[in-house]
Amino acid sequence: MPVQNPEQIFQQKIEDELKIEPKDWMPDAYRKTNLRQISQHAHSEVVGMLPEGNWITRAPSLKRKAILIAKVQDEAGHGLYLYSAAETLGQSRDEMIADLHTGKAKYSSIFNYPSLTWADMGAIGWLVDGAAIINQVMLTRTSYGPYARAMVRICKEESFHQRQGFEILLVLSQGTDEQKAMCQDAINRWWWPSLMMFGPHDSESTHSEQSMQWKIKRKSNDELRQQFVDMIAEQIKVLGMKLPDKDLKWNAEKKHYDFGKINWDEFWNVVRGNGPCNKQRLDARRKAHENGQWVREAAIAYAEKRNEKNKSKVA
Repeated sequence: MPVQNPEQIFQQKIEDELKIEPKDWMPDAYRKTNLRQISQHAHSEVVGMLPEGNWITRAPSLKRKAILIAKVQDEAGHGLYLYSAAETLGQSRDEMIADLHTGKAKYSSIFNYPSLTWADMGAIGWLVDGAAIINQVMLTRTSYGPYARAMVRICKEESFHQRQGFEILLVLSQGTDEQKAMCQDAINRWWWPSLMMFGPHDSESTHSEQSMQWKIKRKSNDELRQQFVDMIAEQIKVLGMKLPDKDLKWNAEKKHYDFGKINWDEFWNVVRGNGPCNKQRLDARRKAHENGQWVREAAIAYAEKRNEKNKSKVA
């Protein structure tokens, strides 16, 4: 039997649906692709706390405040899981965070839009987290083991977030004319950016084809986007609201919803750093990092003191 080289062993694991683990041999390009994707995912969870954190003190009741705090806390945890998974690929968390703060690393463009009203908390939960779930359920089966395992818990929590967002909009949709208008306005503003979350068309996506071959991704950007449209087009009927797309209609032949053209100029403009809140988001992250320096130093000092204490006990 011929001896297989590391690349053949790696590819056979991919074909056999076995997970690639941190100590396994992997192509440099596979490592870099996973590191880019997982770190960007982690950055998105952390930056994604900002539009919602903006509304914690202004939520309309104590119950709503508590729920929103819990949600933001969940997202911080998601960032923690994902940074930990990314670190297994050989880059430190400090390096990843530095890349975020300098603008070298990207995060989801959706978080560069402002949260203007309380209804935005519902739209973010229902649409943004809903789009995330469509993408992330697929990632529970991604080929890199630490990423796949992190996604299991994240998906469970994101599912709760989507239901919580939908419930906010449902209450507003059954309220006063002003509340109904607020609900519709939030849906209008977040719908198209949510569709952009899945990334460019497959023909224009730089990494999609290779990621599909390595089973990092299981479905293409356009497949995931269509799945999302089909889901939301049905759910919005419960709200009695409308999606801001005159071309949205059921296609009986395809058994999918047709939908209008996405403004890709807007998408790329936001990705390049020119969105409504790009500067604000990065400034907030840098400031939080600087203000938290004393906490990190205190944690390191405590850990060192505890280790010394444990060593003296052993001695």
